[in-house]
Amino acid sequence: MRIDVVSIFPEYLAALDLSLIGKARQDGLLQLKVHDLRDFTTDRHRTVDDTPYGGGAGMVMKPEPWAQALESLVATPAAGTPAADQVSASERVETQIAPTTPVVDQVSATPVVDQVSASERVETQTAPTPVQPDAARPILIVPSPAGEVFNQALAYELATEDHLVFACGRYEGIDERVLEWAAEHFRVRPVSLGDYVLNGGEVAVLAMVEAVGRLVPGVVGNPESLVEESHSDGLLEYPVYTKPSDWRGRGIPEVLLSGNHAKIARHRRDEQLRRTAERRPDLILALDPETLDTADRATLSTLGYAITPTQVLPATPKSGVAAEATPHTP
Repeated sequence: MRIDVVSIFPEYLAALDLSLIGKARQDGLLQLKVHDLRDFTTDRHRTVDDTPYGGGAGMVMKPEPWAQALESLVATPAAGTPAADQVSASERVETQIAPTTPVVDQVSATPVVDQVSASERVETQTAPTPVQPDAARPILIVPSPAGEVFNQALAYELATEDHLVFACGRYEGIDERVLEWAAEHFRVRPVSLGDYVLNGGEVAVLAMVEAVGRLVPGVVGNPESLVEESHSDGLLEYPVYTKPSDWRGRGIPEVLLSGNHAKIARHRRDEQLRRTAERRPDLILALDPETLDTADRATLSTLGYAITPTQVLPATPKSGVAAEATPHTP
């Protein structure tokens, strides 16, 4: 999988070099690169923001640096892909790819004169980026409180993609026209971590890249751990324990010492249902009754829920679980 992140604080994303995501980058499972948005500005101050039309507090991120940055990512194939390897080693010339914006003298703020003479230039024309079929376009994820809420189901969906691009906004956000323009080259998806506001998109991107990256085959050593964790089946994870079996006068459920794998599996499933009912009743109400076996229904019944052929009804007050399931904010 290829992941590109654009930010005005690329050093903020240094944590992506750590732990399993960092190892996956080293092993080539993730081609992850962070780009500095200021590299795509053309003035001596490397300006990326301006005052909002219509007035109001704060600043808005300028559209052109974003367009230049995103265009460069659409036009540049990932290393190791067929498009990147079409030219053989013998045919390559020792040159650098020209930047998508003019190189600017940091003192005079004027474009640097082209170093190659007219006689040395090869008569070529840069072809415009073709409009690709929707499924072939990279997904552009824009962290935003106004986006769809990020969850495990979305993480699984994104983990099947070949190329993800994350645009880390700052200030009051990115000029809205950037998203409209980007829809011609990307599948644009504004995404929110929850109903709160951060200073910028970097924190959200760190969370989303880790949540998605760990689902890429090979990143997590034991793939079974991905199956038995919270939200993988719509429920919270069951409690876990390790040695010693007696710690400061506190033991563990006897069934975990029984060696009976069927009983252990049933115990853990029941604990999932109980914990989810207590902490996230909204997830219980979202369960599909067709996925619930007889034991599941019995456990939910003891918790006060009623199961109909089409839905799970809210818990009754006598169960000790809240009668109304309120939406959860991550």
